[in-house]
Amino acid sequence: MAALTTTVADLSQQSVRDLNSALHQASSGTSWSVTHPDGAHNLAVGLTAALDVVIDGPAGYYCAGMNQRATVTVHGNVGPGVAENMMSGTVRVRGSASQSAGATAHGGLLVIEGNASARCGISMKGVDIVVGGNVGHMSAFMGQSGRLVVCGDAGDALGDSLYEARLYVQGKVKSLGADCVEKEMRDEHLAELAELLKSADRDDDPAGFRRYGSARELYHFKVDNSSSY
Repeated sequence: MAALTTTVADLSQQSVRDLNSALHQASSGTSWSVTHPDGAHNLAVGLTAALDVVIDGPAGYYCAGMNQRATVTVHGNVGPGVAENMMSGTVRVRGSASQSAGATAHGGLLVIEGNASARCGISMKGVDIVVGGNVGHMSAFMGQSGRLVVCGDAGDALGDSLYEARLYVQGKVKSLGADCVEKEMRDEHLAELAELLKSADRDDDPAGFRRYGSARELYHFKVDNSSSY
């Protein structure tokens, strides 16, 4: 069987608009290599086909935003909002991510091999996020559903105003946000975490993590709790 051909898009020779237009018209199962990204913004956004896209270098803000079905790998760091509003597929960052990684994402898997800055997973709505390093303050703020796995430490106000997203942290948590509490790590959670780590190609021991979730005290507004919102 003949090897699949990879289409090379050189951003020193073409625009981001041209790249995204070509990706939007590409057929599922095709492979793409993006060279000389040089931190350009909005790379590989709005993909709806099952493409394999490799970005060979750092990317700017909103890389792989609104992704559906595609697998996007970035060999470098990314700016704010990587995989923002992702619906499905896989986005892997072989570096670190700026703030709001995976914001509002509904599904799929986001893997950040380095660190993620503030508000990682803000308003997450079903996405799975695995961070190999640390996450910054206010991560998983207002997280509605999905899972956030942090293999390093978490900053201030983790899980503030959390709904039903599930959080797993291996390192230290500087502080928990409003209505976020540590919860018992039962067998089903260990199994769930093991599967998430495997999907991210990590070999961390699930037993070394702690689980956090919502205390469910702020679901409905009560005037007595007004200072907690």
